[in-house]
Order: sequence, then C-alpha cells, then structure tokens
Amino acid sequence: MHLKTIALSLLMMSPMLCTYGQIQQLFEKYYQESLPLFREYAIYSGDHRFDDQLDIEGANTNEKRKQFFVSYQKQLQAIDRTTLSEPDRISYDVLAFNLHDMLEGIRLHTEYFPMTQFYSTALNMGQYGSGSSVQPFKTVKDYENWAKRMTAFEEWTDTTIANFNHGIAIKMVLPKALVLKMIPQLETLAVRDTAKSIFYKPLNNFPTSFSSAEKKRLKSLYTKVINTKLLPSYDKLIAYLKNTYLPVAQDHDGLNALPNGRELYEYYFNRFTTTKGLTPEQLYQTGLHEVARITAEMEEIKTQVGFKGTLSEFFQFLKTDPQFMPFKTPDEVLQAYNNIYTKIKPHVDELFGLQPATAFEIKRVEAFREASQAGPSYVTGNLKENRSAIFYVPVRDATKLNVTFYGLEATFIHEAVPGHHFQISLQQENEQIPRFRKQPGFSVFTEGYALYCESLGALLGCYTDPYQKMGALNNEIHRAIRIVTDIGIHTGKMTRKEAIQYMLSHEAVSEDIAVAEAERYMAMPGQALSYKTGELKIKALRDKYAQQLGDKFSLKAFHDALLANGDMPLYVLEDYLDNWAAQGGK
Repeated sequence: MHLKTIALSLLMMSPMLCTYGQIQQLFEKYYQESLPLFREYAIYSGDHRFDDQLDIEGANTNEKRKQFFVSYQKQLQAIDRTTLSEPDRISYDVLAFNLHDMLEGIRLHTEYFPMTQFYSTALNMGQYGSGSSVQPFKTVKDYENWAKRMTAFEEWTDTTIANFNHGIAIKMVLPKALVLKMIPQLETLAVRDTAKSIFYKPLNNFPTSFSSAEKKRLKSLYTKVINTKLLPSYDKLIAYLKNTYLPVAQDHDGLNALPNGRELYEYYFNRFTTTKGLTPEQLYQTGLHEVARITAEMEEIKTQVGFKGTLSEFFQFLKTDPQFMPFKTPDEVLQAYNNIYTKIKPHVDELFGLQPATAFEIKRVEAFREASQAGPSYVTGNLKENRSAIFYVPVRDATKLNVTFYGLEATFIHEAVPGHHFQISLQQENEQIPRFRKQPGFSVFTEGYALYCESLGALLGCYTDPYQKMGALNNEIHRAIRIVTDIGIHTGKMTRKEAIQYMLSHEAVSEDIAVAEAERYMAMPGQALSYKTGELKIKALRDKYAQQLGDKFSLKAFHDALLANGDMPLYVLEDYLDNWAAQGGK
C-alpha cells in the first residue's frame, strides 16, 4: 500500500497559539495547505479546486510532502497539549500520529508500490469517468475539468512506471499473483468500443442546459483526449506490467521476502492497529484464540439446527445446499438488502441517539470492478452536495450468491446501518471536527466499530434465523482469520496457498473468495488486522465502563460518545472515553 492510500486523514496545525479560535485557524490553515499535496482527496470533501488534476507522486512531490510534514511536526511539538480542550487534544493526538506515519511512509518509499488490483488512480479513473461517482458532471466547466484530468493520466502513468522501476532497482516488488490480476483490470478499462467504454458515459448524459454547440465541442474534445491520451496511457501501463514488471515480480507472497520487508510490515502493522506495545506475534496468538472461540459457537449452531456431520461438512452444506442460494437476478439481491434495512429501522433509535442526515443508496458494483471485489462495500456521500452514500453490492452471478456464508444481515449492519454509514457520515457532518479530520483515516476505528456493530445484530432485530446467526459468526471468524493469515503471509508463517487453505478449513467460504481475500492481504499489508483489533478494543472499553458505572451505564450513551468525535487511534480513543466515563458517562 503506497503513501496516498494511507493519506485519507492528514492535516493540522501551525505556530504556538492555543486559544480555541487560534487553534481552529491553524487546523484550517493546515487543511488548506495540504490539499495541493493530495489533490484527489479534496473532491471527497467537496472541494473542487483540483478536479482537473491528479496526484503525481514522484520524487519532487514526496520531497515537498516531507518538508511540509516536518514543518508542522515541529510546530505541533511547540504546543502545550495540556492547555487544550478534549476535542482539540484528540485532534492534536491524531495529527501527531499522522505526521509520524506519513514521514515513515516517505522514508520507506511506499510509493514504489503505486498500484495493485485493489487500489490505484488507474482504477479510480474508471469510477471518476463513470459520471456516477465523486467527479461532477453538472456544468461545462465540470466536463472540461474531467478532460484535463484524463490528460493528466499520461503523466501519472509515466510516474507510476518510474516508481515501479525504482522498486525493481532495490528489489521492492509486488508478488506475481497480484500483477496477474492487475493486467486484465486495466485491459477492461482500455476497451476501444465506445459503447462499452466507461469513459464515454458522461457524453450520453449531458445536462439539458447544454447547447448543441457545447455538446458537439465536448464530444470532440473527449474523443481526442480519450483516444490520444487516456487509452494510450492504459496501453502503455499494460505493456509495461506484462513485459517488464511481471518477469521480475516476486515469487514469494509476503513482505518478509523483500530486503526491507520486516521494517515495512512493522510500519503497516503499527499504522493499522494503533495499539502501543502490541507485536505481530501477540496479535497472531489473539487471532488463533478468536478463531477457536468462534468455532465453538459455530458448533453450537450446528447442533441447534440438527446437523449431524462435522463442522467441515456443515460448511459444505451451507455452501452448496440450494436453499441458501435463493436469488435469480441481481435485483433480487439488492431487494434482500433493502428488506434488511426495513427490519432494523425500528430498533436503531433504541441504540443510537446520534444518527446521520446523509442519505445512502444500495447499488450494484460497476462491471469493471465486480470481478475483483469479494463482497459489498461502502462509499461515502456528501450531505452538502446532496450526494448519497452508496452501499455497493457485487453480483457476479445472482444464482450463486449464498445468503448464509455471505452473512447478508451482518454484512449490511457492518457496511451500512448502523456501521460505516453512521460512523463516517456523522464524522463528515460534525461541524465541531476540524476539516482535516472529516474523512475517515483510521481503519482500526472505522472497521473495528463496524465489526462491533455486527455483534449488535440481535438487538437490531436480526439473527432470528440460526443460519443468519451462522452467517454473522462466519463474518466474525473471517475477521479473526484475517489476523492469522495477514500476519502469517507477511512474516513467513504462511504462503498464499496455505492462507487460502486455512480459510477454507475454518469458515464457510468459497475458494474464489478465499483467493481474493488472500490476495487482498498481500496487496494491503496490515489493513486486515484493523477489524478484530478495533472490535475487541471497543468491546473491552464498553465492558470496562459498564462495570465502572454500574446502573449509570447506558449503551446508547456509550455509542453516542463513541461516534461523537470522529475516528482516532485506539490509544487516543481509550484516553478520551476514560475521561467520558470519569465524568459519569453522559
């Protein structure tokens, strides 16, 4: 995972001023100064000054970023943290973590992994150009901005190839298994047929206010840019990956095979767990313990439904019995998720006082991403722009989508309501949070909270069907298995093949999904650790405060406190919630 992927958070401060107004000015100043360094992320915050540009992450850009982070790190250290209010202390701590993290990413040259099949500007271009994502297509200027951004992809491609070459020079290269998945993705985006190309879609959806002359000019402009700049860049990148990078890609699966692999994994491990003093081996043992505990609960479900075989045979039954594959069309799959939303709505008010105003939609994943996306995902919305958040569902074959080992109820609770949609939208809508923290930046909090929400399923009116409860357990053990396999792959305990087999042996999952998951851990080291690490910490804090406060403890108040100040490192969360509990938990 390269530097830009880790940069979703960022920003902050300046000088030595510490009154509320001065600190807020510094937060804003940092936010504004950082945006030119991370131009693609500005659009997610509703800032459209850079809609015509891409992040070109060459040596000059990283040197500018380094100077910027060092400057603000010094300014932050000059501030007396003890004089700050609770919210500002949280933001102070978030910045301290982020500045150190970003500088470490630059030092370790994470930009030498500029793309995989799970993340890259090359994939983002498909979403931007679809006309149904964050890139706006409302005015003539919007259309012109996108033409310029497509043109900028030429420089992005050259810089990406240069970064890959720098990685080759120091033997910091991706596994072959990942490169083999990247090539067909790019080939899909590079299709020449205008009827199939996603980049021509905006030309079929001009606003009615556009004149005939404007439409004609924009069609001519897009045809030229797509055919002379954009598609040739995809072709160049495809040829490079096939002919230059693939032959030197590593035969091993984990970071441990690289010369700087151990240091790289420690970096990602710390980034995605944010728990001081925790080691990969300690967390690996926690993962094994969680797998064993959840397996015992699965045995109980097996007994409850009267299945007479082994747990492995029960998994096979869940994966293959026709009753668990009831869908015939993608629309039926989407409707099933809508039905779950209807089911939980009456119970949400009982558990959450804080609820977002941002709407969200349930949509099928775009075709070019569907083959590589293992399960549903959440894409943030924007209340001020009236852009709904999206719960994306991949439906490669509706007739094979399994409602049990896919865990429809638990998945919706995690990805949509009250999981990601509540936490992320509330963070974006919260006017008390500085703008540099509006976008989620800590997956250990975001994913940990969403997995914690899955444990609330019974309180939300779900899991009344033992097979859906089994689905929830399958989702949970999947996250526990992620700890074992992520650490296993990157420390040399497991190969890709062994990780896939471990998944197949311990959960009701298809081989296709197991393969996609193993390759996800290879492509995004450490990120998979976030889920269980965050969930276990939130549960531990909840139980601690319930014991500490006794009858005064309110689960609803705890949830509101959890969501009141945005995401943050776990050690910052514990300090903040300890103060909340000390003040009576209100």
